[in-house]
Amino acid sequence: MAAEFDINIITSVKQLTEMPNVMKAVVPCYYAHPNSPIHSPAFGTSDADLDSIPIVDLSLLSSEDPDQHSKAIHDLGRACEDWGFFMVVNHGIAESLMKEMIEVTNEFFEMAEEEKSRYIGQQVFDPIKYGTSFNYTSKETIYYWRDYLKLSVYPHFHSPHQPKHFRELLREYCEKCRKVTRTLLSGISESLGLEHELMKKSLDLDSGIEVFVANYYPACPQPELVMGLPPHSDFGLLTLLIQNEVGGLQLQRNGKWININPIPNSILVNTADHLEIFTNGKYKSVLHRAVVKKVARISIGIANSPAMNATVSPAASPLIQNERFPPLYFPTKYSEYVEMQQTNPLDGKSCLDRIKIISPSLK
Repeated sequence: MAAEFDINIITSVKQLTEMPNVMKAVVPCYYAHPNSPIHSPAFGTSDADLDSIPIVDLSLLSSEDPDQHSKAIHDLGRACEDWGFFMVVNHGIAESLMKEMIEVTNEFFEMAEEEKSRYIGQQVFDPIKYGTSFNYTSKETIYYWRDYLKLSVYPHFHSPHQPKHFRELLREYCEKCRKVTRTLLSGISESLGLEHELMKKSLDLDSGIEVFVANYYPACPQPELVMGLPPHSDFGLLTLLIQNEVGGLQLQRNGKWININPIPNSILVNTADHLEIFTNGKYKSVLHRAVVKKVARISIGIANSPAMNATVSPAASPLIQNERFPPLYFPTKYSEYVEMQQTNPLDGKSCLDRIKIISPSLK
């Protein structure tokens, strides 16, 4: 049973959980998702076999051994095409830095509400934005058990100045993640048989947007009633994710929701909507969601995207070949797509569906 509560008097889920006489045993009704797919018998949930989730060894992508390099490119392409999620190992980012980034992010969410509230954003493209649930607008009628901090970190770097060391750790972590992303995108281009500079030039990756997103899912007394985030796909090309030791990420595969628990010191990577557009549907973005637990969970994602003014469309041959492989998506300005996704309720891949080209035979 969910409790009644005035949603307008809180600015974060964490603040709600700290209010006396509110979170003893039940969650406020505004957060209850009784009809959510998380509770539907049509979607079973199972733990993924770690041996079945693709593992990409980043060091082999740069190997001078042609056989090792060729196999690594093949494995990366299969991971993108068959799963859309994979774990990256030997990525060159120290485990200590990843742990420090998680710890200092937790310190941010532990700050007093009045301190965090100075960063509350009002617009989609605010470079620093603290908030709760998903949407900064008032379109949501049921809320998500999530507080967040979103930062634009490239091509211009933005960061709060508190807590101590947050800014310097963020800059170092983002710079190292950028190198990982560039290596992966280069490998993805090679796996598709594309001209070496095609993706970089057509998407203006030198000015590509990178957004740091820290998610805080507070401990919940009734996790079966709420959702951290609903089923959705990400905008952009690739998302790099790390988390604390509390699981909660699930992806949809073959009609089932699979719990993803990455191996230690790995980075979880998923393909996103604009990679699906660019590859003309060969490498699809994958539905995933966040569930909550009775202990707090933190995840940190870096969304890597085309330049803000780039127009994204399916790449030329070999992904488009006249009538045999016609383009499946309308050319779309990246910034317009992001604004569409961020100002509407999350609903699976509805944004991507809006720009799909419908064959005349299917109308």
